[in-house]
Amino acid sequence: MTETELLHTLARGEDSRHQFKRDATNADGIAAELTAFANSGGGSIYLGVEDDGRITGLDAPSVRRLNQLIGNAASQHVRPPLHPRTHNVYTAQGLVMVATVSEGLNKPYMDLQGRVWVKNGSDKRHVTAREELQRMFQQAGLLQADQIPVRDATGNDINARDFSRYFERRYGHSLDQAGLPLLQLMENIGLARDRAPNLAGLLLFGNQPQRRLPVCFVAAACFPGTQLSDSRYLDSENIGGTLEEQYRHGMSFIKRNLHHVQGGRGVNTLGQLEIPEQALEELLVNALIHRDFFTSATVRLFIFADRVEIISPGHLPDHLTPQQIRTGVSNRRNSVLAEHASHILPYRGLGTGIPRALGVWSHIDLVDDRVANQFKAVVWRAAPLSERAGDTPQVTPQVTPQVNTLLVTLEGEMSRQALMAALGLRDRKHFSAAYLLPALSGAWIEMTLPDKPNSRLQRYRRTPQGQAQASHVARPQREGAT
Repeated sequence: MTETELLHTLARGEDSRHQFKRDATNADGIAAELTAFANSGGGSIYLGVEDDGRITGLDAPSVRRLNQLIGNAASQHVRPPLHPRTHNVYTAQGLVMVATVSEGLNKPYMDLQGRVWVKNGSDKRHVTAREELQRMFQQAGLLQADQIPVRDATGNDINARDFSRYFERRYGHSLDQAGLPLLQLMENIGLARDRAPNLAGLLLFGNQPQRRLPVCFVAAACFPGTQLSDSRYLDSENIGGTLEEQYRHGMSFIKRNLHHVQGGRGVNTLGQLEIPEQALEELLVNALIHRDFFTSATVRLFIFADRVEIISPGHLPDHLTPQQIRTGVSNRRNSVLAEHASHILPYRGLGTGIPRALGVWSHIDLVDDRVANQFKAVVWRAAPLSERAGDTPQVTPQVTPQVNTLLVTLEGEMSRQALMAALGLRDRKHFSAAYLLPALSGAWIEMTLPDKPNSRLQRYRRTPQGQAQASHVARPQREGAT
């Protein structure tokens, strides 16, 4: 570093990578500074500099003393030891010593009292939150959330039939042929520890895993507008079960709340999903497998009028960036879960999921929100994208036969019960999934009380678009009857 480079650095002031000190005499204080840098991406301490960046300078005896102090602090007051580099820069105002610490490979680093320090802007702070400490151990490869035994879980929490089928399909032997107890076999392949199912084992093969893992589910909601603050919603579901069930029901939720487009197909066919299914599959699988289980939050799936958001707890691990994962760079957070899930879900584990999703649908934003500690994939829907680009939309919502039937049957304003009776339907869930929700999301019908979607006084009526479609459907029927 030259004097000019030093002066430019000092002129910018202190930040999370640059700390100014006029002098230092305490090894524990230096150790805390070195530890904070090693745990937070690395940085440099500038000795012989006031807090405001003015150079006070050091004499030769001070330089020798500080070199010894830094060496002792790094080797004897930090666990594991660090190896800082020092560099002396001569200036017109005096000599400045620069002690540089790279980001540590064996985080978290601690001082002699066992405290973990990290940078907090230009200052440092003591890490006390359990979740933050767990993530640091996880990044160092010392702790994996998916391998931790689940408290109070036993072999009774495992669906032996499902595990048996997987074991035989994967390894070519039945449980009887293996000749070992269920939990022993699970422990042998990383799905249990100390005779208890771990998180990966319970999520993959558990009986109602949410009894032991209450936040490990997908919270899904479909909104009529574009704002999360909208109090109205068209559909919502808390999707639990095993990881495979969460994936399967999550995809079903997406499919029933997105439009289908004709794409040159016949009028009475279901059509193709407006967003390629493969893109949504890849993003949902990634959220389920790579979420941060040390963060007490659910995977969230939101469908808006213009986009789909898939939100995974935990930001990208280490210093991985959205730009890197776009090109296939990966860092497995839950290695055991990912390894077994690759034989159950459409997941390959090679870092190719995001590039494949972008390959079939380029209108995806990847947001690594480190403040909120979450990773978000925003998938823009077809029609709003065309409108934003100023083009004429190339696709239109496909009206399914069920929606056509509902539109012809609906007269004036009718309740859910009256509609089901008129259609001769008894299954409320089937009616909602196949008739009501597609008609609402396609804007063929509307609620009379949109601010109170669950009101007992709720009624449904055709929109002008729905009225035109009902007339179009009814016309051929009348002509055929003539």
